[in-house]
Amino acid sequence: MEKIPQQAAYSGKRIVLYGPESTGKSTLSRKLAQHYHTVQIEEYARGYLQDKFNRTGEICNYSDILPIAIGQRILENNAVSMAQGYLFCDTDVLETYVYCMAYFNEAPQELINAVQESSYDLYLLLQIDVPWTPDDLRDRPERREEMFELFLAALHKFNKPYRIVTGLEDLRFINALKAIEEESV
Repeated sequence: MEKIPQQAAYSGKRIVLYGPESTGKSTLSRKLAQHYHTVQIEEYARGYLQDKFNRTGEICNYSDILPIAIGQRILENNAVSMAQGYLFCDTDVLETYVYCMAYFNEAPQELINAVQESSYDLYLLLQIDVPWTPDDLRDRPERREEMFELFLAALHKFNKPYRIVTGLEDLRFINALKAIEEESV
């Protein structure tokens, strides 16, 4: 099986939009990339799992974890050459790890190694203070607080730099900008 690639070198700031489902990571990632005139990396798992759901009616199995991590890292590495100053990642291998632990209570050692070896300048952990938006893949609306705590615990476990971002719509964007600027000083 293919291995999770190492991160490609990048001299700018790598920022991960991180947290439970339906917290606005994709929307905020696009807005931040537009604001900073750079690129953002889509969430690989969404397309991968939507395709699987459309074909089989299944959401995710343990065997999907490494292909998702590989796909996410490939997207990130491909975007490095186009990024200017900042690279915004709509999720990363740590996010994959959190979901793996939440659903399967274990994670492949290769994924754990990738998390430990990954380097990001900042994780923006998005608070669950936005309304839940259902779709084919989202399945834990009643467990949002529990999931948020799992994401927070993983940041601590792997000693990753983070800021919690709160607020609705424009306020969420303003708070994310403030977190980025404060960390960039």
